[in-house]
Amino acid sequence: MTDAISGPDALTAQDLPQAAALSAALSWPHRLEDWRFGYDLGHGLALRQGGRLVGTAMAWDYGPDFATVGSIIVDSQFKGQRLGSRIFDALMDTLGERSVILAATLEGLELYRRRGFVGFDQICQHQGIAANVAAVAQADGVEQAKSADLPAVLELDAAATGMPRRELIARLVEAGDLRVLRAADGRPRGYAITREFGRGHVVGPVVAATEDDAQVLITDALSRLQGRFVRIDTSIGSGLGPWLESQGLVHVDTVEAMVRGERPLPKGPGRVFAISSQSLG
Repeated sequence: MTDAISGPDALTAQDLPQAAALSAALSWPHRLEDWRFGYDLGHGLALRQGGRLVGTAMAWDYGPDFATVGSIIVDSQFKGQRLGSRIFDALMDTLGERSVILAATLEGLELYRRRGFVGFDQICQHQGIAANVAAVAQADGVEQAKSADLPAVLELDAAATGMPRRELIARLVEAGDLRVLRAADGRPRGYAITREFGRGHVVGPVVAATEDDAQVLITDALSRLQGRFVRIDTSIGSGLGPWLESQGLVHVDTVEAMVRGERPLPKGPGRVFAISSQSLG
C-alpha cells in the first residue's frame, strides 16, 4: 500500500537536500547552498510521502504589506493530484493580507490566475560566459562599497522597489560583492551585487537611475567575471535585453511577474534593472 501524502507542514533545514533534488529534477540550477540561502531568509511548507519530500513552497516577507513566493515544486510522479494547489493555498494562508508577488512558470500560470494573480511584467533570463569586456567602469565611478555605504544602498533599494528589503540586501552583501556607482557628492546613486548562484554567478540586484548607469554597473561586474558563467534576470521593459545579448548573455527564458493585491511602486528616480532571483525579487 502506498503511503498517503501528508502535510503541508513546515519545511525544515533537514529537508533541504531533498528539496535540492526536487529542483534538480526540473533542471533548475539551484545548488544546496542556494536553497539554504533562501531558507534562512524565508519560511516554507512541505508535502511528504512517508519520509520522502514530494513538494515545497516558500515565501519571503518584506514588511507588513508585501511578500514574494517561489520554489513551488511538486514531484512529477504526483502530477494531476492537485498537490500544487494544496501547498500553494496553505502557503498563501500564512501571508495574511500582504500583497504577494511571484514569477510564474508556464506550468503554474493557470493556478495563479485562478487565485487572483494578474500579470504586470515579464522577466527575461539572460545567461552565458562573460566575454572580454573592457574594465572601463572604474573610470566612471564604480567602486567597491564601503560599510558606510550600506544605509544609502538600503535607501536606494527601498525607493526603487517600494518594499523594505533590509534583511535581504544585508544577506546578499554578506554573500556577494557590492559595488556602487557614486554621484558627484560621493553618495551612491546606484548599486549592483554579484554572488555565486546556480551554474556560476548572478548579477543582481542592479538598481540605477538610468539605463546607462545600469550598463556601467553590469560592465564592471562582467569585467571581473570573464570566462565564467553569468546569469542576469531583467524586466522586459528595462531596455537592457539587446545590450545583454551583445555582451554574450543569451535570452533563454521568460516568466510572467504576477501580483495579488497592490503592486509595490517606486518612490524615487531609481529603477530595478536586474533582480536577485526570480523568487526573492
